Amino acid sequence: MQFLKARLREDEKAALAVKPGKSQDLKTLQARVLADVEAKHQLVAWVEENFGTALKADADARGLPALKKGAVHLIAAVPEFFRSPVIERLVWAYADHPDYDPEWGGDRVRARERAR
Repeated sequence: MQFLKARLREDEKAALAVKPGKSQDLKTLQARVLADVEAKHQLVAWVEENFGTALKADADARGLPALKKGAVHLIAAVPEFFRSPVIERLVWAYADHPDYDPEWGGDRVRARERAR
């Protein structure tokens, strides 16, 4: 987790350092990178936290329809064990980083990159 959080901080810092000026493409790319970092932060929080109780309470407080509320309750009950592969796959994007541990997997990703 620490490795991934550090990479996300680096990605965010790099995106914020870009000065897109009048280039709409750079503005769009910068916004996309920042949104991607935020989405990954939320996935990390989802894996790390025991958020089930708060998520269920929020669903109840928002008065969601029964089907949506049921889905929220079901998702909230998924144990961390089943959520952790999400982080493993997010880490694979950084397989070329010097601090990356090959035991984290991602061999298919690296093989695909070598084939390009």
